[in-house]
Amino acid sequence: MTRQHDRRAAETVFGVAGPDHVAALTTLEERANRVALAHVFGSELPYPYVDVLARWRLVLEDPAATTLAAWSGHDLVGFAAYDPVSLRHLAVAVERFGTGLADDLHARVVDDWRRAGTTSARLWVLEDNQRARRFYARHGWVLDGRRQDSPWPPYPVEIGHALRGGPSVEQAVTL
Repeated sequence: MTRQHDRRAAETVFGVAGPDHVAALTTLEERANRVALAHVFGSELPYPYVDVLARWRLVLEDPAATTLAAWSGHDLVGFAAYDPVSLRHLAVAVERFGTGLADDLHARVVDDWRRAGTTSARLWVLEDNQRARRFYARHGWVLDGRRQDSPWPPYPVEIGHALRGGPSVEQAVTL
């Protein structure tokens, strides 16, 4: 599929999400995950909506975290939640897969880190989420050796990635 940089990109407005956006963030994440991660979580398990909603409340209340939201009209179409040293969550609406919106959100996060003087950042990716792994590799993230179980049933493995300037990680890009 080719990237669809079309008029939708011009219609996207970016801002910081707040507590009144918790339901929209949770719903977008659920819809994206049901499509992108169906092979990991399956359809037999109920989506942990209440737990994800509670996690979003914590993220939005964290003074160290920023949640960048992408809007098209009144619809939330993407988000990136991050703090000074980690990218916590990044997702786009299913209808925006392949449009470059995720690239734009990622670039805005990295630009914010650069302005803040961040030289190293980390994230977790599900080991079986090949789409995300390719995305992050394309943007210079490399495996950092960390592994953990996801907090969500059936507890798939998450693998750590790093984005650093400096010689400690080969192939990393400089922030």
